[in-house]
Amino acid sequence: MLTQQTNTVQTSDSTLSKSKLILIVVQCIVACILSQSAILLWFGFSIKTALIDSSISICLLGIACYLIANNLQYYRPEKNGYLLMLVYCSILASLWLLVNNYTLDKLILNDLYYSEFLHNSLPIRFFIGLLMIGLMAMISVVWYTQLDQKETEKRKLEAETLARDAELYNLRQQLQPHFLFNSLNSITALIGSRPEEARKMIHQLSDFLRGTLKKEDQQPVSLLDELEHLQLYLDIEKVRFGHRLSTEISYNETCKTKKLPPMLLQPIVENAIKFGLYDTTGVVTISIFGEYDENELQITIQNPYDPDTTRPKHGTGFGLSGVKRRLYLLFGRTDLLETTSYGHIFTTKVKIPQL
Repeated sequence: MLTQQTNTVQTSDSTLSKSKLILIVVQCIVACILSQSAILLWFGFSIKTALIDSSISICLLGIACYLIANNLQYYRPEKNGYLLMLVYCSILASLWLLVNNYTLDKLILNDLYYSEFLHNSLPIRFFIGLLMIGLMAMISVVWYTQLDQKETEKRKLEAETLARDAELYNLRQQLQPHFLFNSLNSITALIGSRPEEARKMIHQLSDFLRGTLKKEDQQPVSLLDELEHLQLYLDIEKVRFGHRLSTEISYNETCKTKKLPPMLLQPIVENAIKFGLYDTTGVVTISIFGEYDENELQITIQNPYDPDTTRPKHGTGFGLSGVKRRLYLLFGRTDLLETTSYGHIFTTKVKIPQL
């Protein structure tokens, strides 16, 4: 229904624009007829003769201008083709002059003074016709060129949007198998030694994937919803690592309803777990803190790491590089993901503009 209403409004606007354009053209024709009639009256011709001359001349000239404008809608000269367009305008002006002269000569038969005036004014009429037709040609070239540029920009924008959506979809599709393979490997390792925990992990993985399928690909979610979904992932990882994995999640109250892309934090936290637990044997705490500042939701994830065995890199693997690319596609900025290391703490900070 909304689409139908929008289309109706657009059609009405288009019809209104065409009506205004037709009204302007009619007003210009009437103004030209009155102006030329006034000039002929000044030369001493009767009102009838003045109106016939001006009406026939202006209407035929309007037809000639329409022909040149309509032709340029489908063909526009290249940079070196303007001389050809001048020749075409001259031919069209000559044809207009011949038809105009023949028509007026046939309509006004009994006025020898007018016939002499018509013959003597042919050069002036030709150059006025050429000027008007050439002016219409220039206006048409500029008008249609601008329309083509707008249409090209529109198609380019639509193509970029489709490409961006396709890449975002691809990133989302990469995320699930990436996490799924890791979880299945962990379940396989637990089946033999700890079957109960493996069974629990399968149920948690099922809940996590079910929640993932419910999310719209591009619809933003609140921070609270994202953290609830992230907790399912953390529960799975806690089965893998047992007491070695500890998490601290805190955020300001103003952050709860702020929006962010779905499934954005999971690969960042997975990256933190990878660097924090894979090369250590003790308890590791992953800290997640959210705050709202200057119209941006800022989320900081910190994990300890051993600089002697682990060397964090900016955008390591799919996790951080995928998040950075996704943020760029959504917001057009490359500064929304920052990673720093200080001492034994590796920090990832992600900023989500609130549109």
